[in-house]
Amino acid sequence: MPEMIIHTQKTQEMIDITSQVGEAVRRSGVQTGLCLVYVPHATAAIVINENADPNVCQDILDALGRMVPEGAWRHDRVDHNAAAHIKATILGPGETIPVRGGGLRLGTWQSVMLVEFDGPRDRTVIVEVR
Repeated sequence: MPEMIIHTQKTQEMIDITSQVGEAVRRSGVQTGLCLVYVPHATAAIVINENADPNVCQDILDALGRMVPEGAWRHDRVDHNAAAHIKATILGPGETIPVRGGGLRLGTWQSVMLVEFDGPRDRTVIVEVR
């Protein structure tokens, strides 16, 4: 099972990992199947969305920020990152993508994104292809 380490740079950001995931699919040799992309962290998420216009990513982060404000939660008394936990729970830790012809079957504008909510950190991304 391939794993990669992604170094995040900001407190909150979306990082396009499509090429790394696609390379893991190619190396697997699987022609038709499924690719699971999973992040084993409680304050990060994996999503599929557009990255051709960077405003989309910023809009997503801004919308989540309005939905889940910082500093309003009981867990903030422990380590001040409750909003990060809630946002990661809303988006989820993984995505499953069809594999066809030995590659990811994504739509024209779709990218696989690691979403950081509590950075900067080193994040592990697990890719499983079957």
